[in-house]
Amino acid sequence: MLKTLFAILLLAYATGAMALPFGSRYAIVVDEDTGKVLLEKDAESVTPIASLTKLMTAMVVLDSKPNMEEPIHIDQLDVDTIKHSASHVPVGVTLPRKTVLQLALMSSDNRAAAALARTYVGGRAAFIVALHAKLNALGMTHTSLEEPTGLSSNNTSTAADLVKMAVAASKYPDIARITTDQRDIIDIKGRSVEYHNTNRMVGQKGWNILLSKTGFINEAGRCIIMRFKSAGKNIVMVLLDAKSSSIRTLDALNIRHLIAGDAPSIRQARRYKRVRHYAKNDHRQRRHFSRTLVASS
Repeated sequence: MLKTLFAILLLAYATGAMALPFGSRYAIVVDEDTGKVLLEKDAESVTPIASLTKLMTAMVVLDSKPNMEEPIHIDQLDVDTIKHSASHVPVGVTLPRKTVLQLALMSSDNRAAAALARTYVGGRAAFIVALHAKLNALGMTHTSLEEPTGLSSNNTSTAADLVKMAVAASKYPDIARITTDQRDIIDIKGRSVEYHNTNRMVGQKGWNILLSKTGFINEAGRCIIMRFKSAGKNIVMVLLDAKSSSIRTLDALNIRHLIAGDAPSIRQARRYKRVRHYAKNDHRQRRHFSRTLVASS
């Protein structure tokens, strides 16, 4: 039954874009080299995008060609007052701008992203003006961003629009490098602190990831943008509003297998059913299965 289903999927894939039969509410997969949409699901629907916003923040900051060695003091003004989220970057610490960018992108630190906007030439107001100009330049006509972190549910876009953002961001060597780092050790007030990429698929067997960014707030669900290479193709994938990290991971794995022409195993299909079950019931088990899936991909 599973092999028959996969054969149907491959046939649909060969004949053009198709509806995505996976768990994310909105999705699109594009062959970047040809511009062909391979898979999609409600790709034109507008939805909150959470920390995917930080890719735009990084582009706007880098476009201003700032001194990346300039020290940035993390201020009380950078503390999240929207969701009151925690941060591993303490108020009062001073870091080079390049390190703040690393924290904002790799470990998706909201305080770091806020500091980048606050210290933008001309301040946060000038940053927002530049942000809107960048959206216009990229033709992201269905995207609305009002702040640099993605904590606001008013930061919205479509899966189709976010493909434009991913392609543009991948042209910045610093963004491509940082978002595909698995981990980094950063000196915080004389103490070495290890930070990890929020996308646990980065660096894992079977993946050749060229750009990555995750996002989550309650209103947006679990989101991810990835640019990766598979079967000789440069693929851009956007998954929005998955109900759990494990469901998002399974969607990504199934897409990768489909692009590569590898039929999922019966064991993998059973695991998918189990993940869906646990995603509805127990957060700790859901987190365990997410780690298991990434390790076995």
